[in-house]
Amino acid sequence: MKVLVIGGGAREHALCRSLSLDPDVSALYCAPGNAGISEVAELRPVDALDGDAVTALATELGADLVVVGPEAPLVAGVADAVRAAGIPVFGPSGEAAQLEGSKAFAKDVMAAAGVPTARSYVCTTPEEVDEALDAFGAPYVVKDDGLAAGKGVVVTEDRAAARAHALGCDRVVIEEYLDGPEVSLFAITDGVTVVPLQPAQDFKRALDGDEGPNTGGMGAYSPLPWADPKLVDEVMELVLQPTVDELRHRGTPFSGLLYAGLAITGRGTRVIEFNARFGDPETQVVLARLRTPLAGVLLNAANGTLDVQPPLRWSEDAAVTVVIASHNYPETPRTGDVIEGLAEVAAEDAPEAYVLHAGTRREGDSVVSAGGRVLSVTATGSDLAQAREKAYKAVARIRLDGSQHRTDIAAKAAARP
Repeated sequence: MKVLVIGGGAREHALCRSLSLDPDVSALYCAPGNAGISEVAELRPVDALDGDAVTALATELGADLVVVGPEAPLVAGVADAVRAAGIPVFGPSGEAAQLEGSKAFAKDVMAAAGVPTARSYVCTTPEEVDEALDAFGAPYVVKDDGLAAGKGVVVTEDRAAARAHALGCDRVVIEEYLDGPEVSLFAITDGVTVVPLQPAQDFKRALDGDEGPNTGGMGAYSPLPWADPKLVDEVMELVLQPTVDELRHRGTPFSGLLYAGLAITGRGTRVIEFNARFGDPETQVVLARLRTPLAGVLLNAANGTLDVQPPLRWSEDAAVTVVIASHNYPETPRTGDVIEGLAEVAAEDAPEAYVLHAGTRREGDSVVSAGGRVLSVTATGSDLAQAREKAYKAVARIRLDGSQHRTDIAAKAAARP
């Protein structure tokens, strides 16, 4: 099977790594890719937002499956163009991807499907913003209605900051604050059948102790030893299957990866947000634990035959990933700094710890930073404590001037008896 992955972040590196280990994959391509992905897949240039260009590349390569990784190409309808050419594609249509592309659309779908979520207002004027902020009070939760690369959500006690963020967006969703721990649950679906993956927890705040600004994610771990064993079944029944069914009934079937960001509140499980693709950094730890070859699962989803997919097999090991970010992330990240120590990790820590590239590029013989979140260091172990130890041991080998990372990823979960 020839597989083409579209994108160039840590999520796509994790996907390519898993696909490269699949014996059914005879050729693996990634476009545009990054410095790390080039070690496991052949890179090709492409404008990831141009559906015709992606389709032409897939046709040229004779791809049997195209996997569209990032949200922006999905919302732009890239999967539609590939699908129209008769090439199997893993990723929802542009219309179905509005589940992530528009918070207001997602709220409407959840209301129709009876999915539990936070009470909210959709606001387009200063008057509506003020009314919503007054109605819910602090902590204020303000979400840009559109895609914002993980930076469109503000959660703050400061009303002025919440109002300023709201007024800086064309349309916002202001909602009640949901207390309790957060959980990420992925599900693969062909629009009818839904297959859940293993839950994970990520860390959105930039600094230890969940302090600092929101980011795209500074680390993650799986499994969740503290979670109710019935959590996945509950979310399947109350959230994932009803959402997929509602979109199909609307004539916009969702085929691909449905991500549910959840809050486990005192009033039960509530949906914080949906994503229409694998999430970063949770993908790194979930795929690290998946033992079923990935390509066949994705192809079944693309072909509408997920009902014949055997149950997924999972490792009993735990996985932890730690994100290394560039100087001044998430404000105005500095780029162009040389990254050292990658060869040391490969020589000393692999295969139980390895580096997945996000914002990197090659300059001559060097790999340099090219974005805010630069690398993810992922490790597996017999339990979270061991996986965490291995991850941070590998992190310590990497040298990137001015870089930052959290030191408490999975610390509380690993310390639980």
